[in-house]
Parts: sequence; C-alpha cells; structure tokens
Amino acid sequence: EVQLVESGGGLVQPGGSLRLSCAASGFSFSMYAMTWVRQAPGKGREWVSVINSVGGSTSYADSVKGRFTISRDNAKHTLYLQMNSLKPEDPAVYYCAKLRRSSWTVPLSHDYWGQGTQVTVSS
Repeated sequence: EVQLVESGGGLVQPGGSLRLSCAASGFSFSMYAMTWVRQAPGKGREWVSVINSVGGSTSYADSVKGRFTISRDNAKHTLYLQMNSLKPEDPAVYYCAKLRRSSWTVPLSHDYWGQGTQVTVSS
C-alpha cells in the first residue's frame, strides 16, 4: 500500500529553521513528482512546493520562495522541505503528497497524501 509519513514538525521561533521529512513506501518513489501542501487552522489548503521525479526541477509558492527548499533522496525514498526564516504566517499542518506523473502540470493532481506534521511558529 502507498504510505507517506511526514515528520520533523514542531515548535520554532520566528526566524528559525526546521526540516520536514516525508518517508514514502508502497510505490516507485523515483518515478513520481512530489509536493508539499499546507493548511492553517480555518484556512484552505495552500500549495507550497513541487519537485519532479529526478529532483532537477522545482517550483515554489511566492509566499515561501527564497526561504524554503524542497529536495528528495530517491535512494532513501524520502522527500524533504527545508524551512528557513520562518514567519508567523507559516504555522500550519504540512502534508506531503504524491502526484500522478513524473513531472507536473497546472492544476496539480495528487493521488495520495500523508497525515501531516504540525509546524508552530511562536516566540
């Protein structure tokens, strides 16, 4: 079965850094593009970043561009999101999600989601 398990969330002060991980199993990880999506309380889902299957192409939401970095280690079947210079508007549950193809088009088409990991930014 397809499984996506996020980890690395927690409490961090504004301006701090955090690295999220998503352990994938149950499918050929290296064949699919992956994304990070977040959802704050009372708000809808917000796409954060996407990476193609090889890892050579990435894209970011304007709200995180220059601060967050998406990456992947296909040998370890793991997706990462390095979050630097965290802001008060960044707290949310962060989800990793699998796309249906090796690259992406707009709109994104997700077929599997993890359970999410909570990121809290507070002083």
